[in-house]
Amino acid sequence: MGFGVGLRAEHYDDVLAGAAGADWFEAISDNYMDSFGRPLAILEAVRRDAPVALHGVSLSIGSVDPLDRDYLKRLAALARRIEPAIVSDHLCWSRFDGRSLYDLLPLPLTEECLEHVVSRVQQVQDILGRRILLENPSTYLAWNDSTIPEAEFLAELAQRADCGLLLDVNNVYVSAVNLDFDPLAYLDAIPAERVGQIHLAGFSDMGSHLFDTHSRPVSKEVWRLYAHVVERLGLGDVPTMIEWDADIPAWSRLIEELDCARDVCANGFEQREIGHADVA
Repeated sequence: MGFGVGLRAEHYDDVLAGAAGADWFEAISDNYMDSFGRPLAILEAVRRDAPVALHGVSLSIGSVDPLDRDYLKRLAALARRIEPAIVSDHLCWSRFDGRSLYDLLPLPLTEECLEHVVSRVQQVQDILGRRILLENPSTYLAWNDSTIPEAEFLAELAQRADCGLLLDVNNVYVSAVNLDFDPLAYLDAIPAERVGQIHLAGFSDMGSHLFDTHSRPVSKEVWRLYAHVVERLGLGDVPTMIEWDADIPAWSRLIEELDCARDVCANGFEQREIGHADVA
């Protein structure tokens, strides 16, 4: 699939006009499941010309609430209509007692939780009739009860549930700084054969922690980690995309960032100007 970007309303006109630069597009599933107006028509038009990935934020795969069968039914209908190359969501929980918390909250990384999530992923894949990818979250706190490092948890989950992984390199760096672990060791523990997609994005430095805002260019630290992912893990052929969801720039600037990803993938990370930032 090559290099893609998130499909955002700010760029609908550019994309429909045939603006060049992106090989494929990722759409937020939840924004199109209940729409029969312009957004869904645009997604269908985009899909006629390029591959599409569907990325959800409401699956709540780690919740103790029952799986939302209505949500899954609507997601399955959207997938049949769009025929996406990838369907993904997050390793998190976001619902409790029937109420949405509108956040992607971390799981207690224990064997009990692992068994719980494996079972739910298997059910989701049976309902959708396809393998899904789960994304490593950006985290700001951890459970005292956790006994399994997150990368090992993801690896075991992918093996037991036979699902794929969406490796968000920015999230690895944000979580590593916030929770004080080695991001390279984390990446090296991810089973490369299970990675079906890569996310790159920018964070905001809040002083006491990093915040995954998707509102800035990719940082030099994340570019270095991406180069490691490509060179050491051999993931240069895995579809890579730029997420930019706040303070969204003009299409041309977004494609500049995507071209940086192409450059790092092809040539590695060196002392150079990446995007608009001097990273020497």
